[in-house]
Amino acid sequence: IFNRWLNPLFKIGHKRKLEPEDMYSVLPEDRSQHLGEELQGYWDQEVKRAQKDAQEPSLMKAIVKCYWKSYLIWGMFTFLEALCLSSSAMGKTTTGQIVNLLSNDVNRFDQVMMFLHYLWVGPLQAIAVTALLWMEIGISCLAGMAVLIIILLLQSCIGKLFSSLRSKTAALMDDRIRTMSEVITGIRTIKMNAWEKSFIDLITRLRRKEISKILRSSYLRGMNLASFFAVSKIMIFVTFISNELLDNLITGSQVFTVVMLFEALRCSSTLYFPMAVEKVSEAIISIQRIKNFLSLDEMSQCYPQLPLDGEMIVEVQDLTGFWEKASETPTLQGLSFTVRPGELLAVVGPVGAGKSSLLSALLGELPLSQGKVRIHGRIAYVSQKPWVFSGTVRSNILFGKKYEKEHYEEVIKDCALEEDLQLLKEGDLTEIGDGGTPLSEGQKARVSLARAVYQDADVYLLDDPLSAVDAGVSRHLFQQCIRQALKKKITILVTHQLQYLKDTSQILILKDGKTVEWGTYSKFLNSGIDIVSLFEKGNKQSEPSPVLGTPTLISESLGPSLQSPRPSLKDAAPEDQDTENIQVTVSLEDHLEGKVDFKTYKNYFTAHADWTVITFLILVNIAAQVAYVLQDWWLAFWANVQSGLYFGEFVKGDEDVVFVLNWYLGVYSGLTVSTIIFGITRSVLIFYILVSSSQTLHSKMLETILRAPVLFFSRNPIGRILNRFSKDIGHMDDLLPVIFQDFIQVMHQACQSSHRE
Repeated sequence: IFNRWLNPLFKIGHKRKLEPEDMYSVLPEDRSQHLGEELQGYWDQEVKRAQKDAQEPSLMKAIVKCYWKSYLIWGMFTFLEALCLSSSAMGKTTTGQIVNLLSNDVNRFDQVMMFLHYLWVGPLQAIAVTALLWMEIGISCLAGMAVLIIILLLQSCIGKLFSSLRSKTAALMDDRIRTMSEVITGIRTIKMNAWEKSFIDLITRLRRKEISKILRSSYLRGMNLASFFAVSKIMIFVTFISNELLDNLITGSQVFTVVMLFEALRCSSTLYFPMAVEKVSEAIISIQRIKNFLSLDEMSQCYPQLPLDGEMIVEVQDLTGFWEKASETPTLQGLSFTVRPGELLAVVGPVGAGKSSLLSALLGELPLSQGKVRIHGRIAYVSQKPWVFSGTVRSNILFGKKYEKEHYEEVIKDCALEEDLQLLKEGDLTEIGDGGTPLSEGQKARVSLARAVYQDADVYLLDDPLSAVDAGVSRHLFQQCIRQALKKKITILVTHQLQYLKDTSQILILKDGKTVEWGTYSKFLNSGIDIVSLFEKGNKQSEPSPVLGTPTLISESLGPSLQSPRPSLKDAAPEDQDTENIQVTVSLEDHLEGKVDFKTYKNYFTAHADWTVITFLILVNIAAQVAYVLQDWWLAFWANVQSGLYFGEFVKGDEDVVFVLNWYLGVYSGLTVSTIIFGITRSVLIFYILVSSSQTLHSKMLETILRAPVLFFSRNPIGRILNRFSKDIGHMDDLLPVIFQDFIQVMHQACQSSHRE
């Protein structure tokens, strides 16, 4: 009655496959963005409190304060944190680790909330059952409850082991995913040098270490599930043995009442309670990992301000900054200069001089230890490594702004993209990025430059955009774009092209993060300074990124429009309010629909084990269920004898009666031991088979991926490939073995119920 609102959804699902559009909209207060922002507020408060008290911030406290009345929402919060990381923080994490946090660690909260309440329901139900048993059979019930307490204590110890193993497994998984991310990123270099086998061996070794921890936790999980299978039988056995030793007589009705009460504890106390302990232990480790991630430095408040008097300026005074706080040598030291509208400042110097770091400092990415940076105006930034997202060429250039044909065509012409667009089949509507038409580095550089120019910002920071193009295109870009299109703007150009220095307003020469000279080209000529000699060895190369890892989105595109702490472009001028949503096109993954073929199951189970092991597993399952059923069946005969003694039909001192009682007791003890042994064996064996299958399938997938042609990596985003190696493999390691174990148990229970009927 209360779930009738789901009926329309069930009808659609009966007719066809459900699509995301068929789902009901989430209430505004339950959307991940709202909940993520709410948790962000509590986390910020906790960070401030911890800084005030000189303590580490506790993510658990923030969670409890924010969501103690409801479930936990994590995905959007972690995603937003990933977008706000500073460049130095990005050097301490990787794409693979972030993917692992978003897929595996966040998923732990989905699992823990299903069992969390059993942490108090299980003990409460055990107390209630104990009271009922005491009223039914007296003090002998305490023996069975003692068994339950001992097992629960053991499961608590196992929970601590789970926590330790989860921490080690997560660290090993991070190493594997990090390595896999680096391999995919550098796949072209690997293939050019035929290093596939070496990297396959490297990742396989990491996976082998990870699997050793997963197998240990799987064996513990198997023991937990085996205790669910056998603990009620052990409790019943111990209770009746104690009752026999106390020389108490009970009726058959009392026997089955005791059995039913113990069976009532089976799920809540012996399955869901240990599951809750296990999931809480894993969730605590995930909270710690996410807390460490959230504690990474975020980008500081940016300097750009919108001038009240219309004056645009970039002023740097005695700037000193460090990428690493622990470093003794500053990245930049004592830099000072001023740039006004219409001026072009060229920043030159050898490799590693700090040119890119200077632009990072202007963007607020490089933490400053002293000095002052004053920027009035909106910033557009073109990174050294060109970047495009999945979408059309036009959407990459517009970047959310409305399409203005005249301005757009001027930008295309200034950035030398006219001939390139004519060569593309669909012109500027051609899909590029992951899964789209591949572009050369020079084409990507010009698209990135066009994106910045189209935004019509006030300050342009250009990190060597001329290095990726040939000499002719380089001259066009410098003359038509930088000197003409941006002639009224504040432009800071990092370059190694010394032939253009005579056409700049100012030249800043850097070496080892310090100013060597600053002035005009004519000043250098008059003073006899030889610019070439200052960085002769590095004038043919490009400066590497200051921090390893994938650059953040801000460092790849238009700065202020993506950062919440920074002034938005829409605040600058009325025309910037006319914006459109950025059209990002991501190719959908292929997926199969319909039932899963038997061959898939066969390949999964036999990936590591042969049919002999599978047959042995089937026989062990049958033997375990037979012993389980026979124990109940044999208990019925024993109960009949007990009833006869209770009502005086038999004399307990009679030798025949004693023999029969001992016979029933011996067989019952043997069946109990068999139930325990077969239950543990089948649980451990199925986990061993399926986790080993996961390892084998991972090895096959890894080898197939690294043997794939380069075109495969151009058509498939790195995140999609990493998701196969993180979330999907994680499901095969942890989730599928439990699901198959539950499936087998439910099948056995169904057969048992049909047999009783």
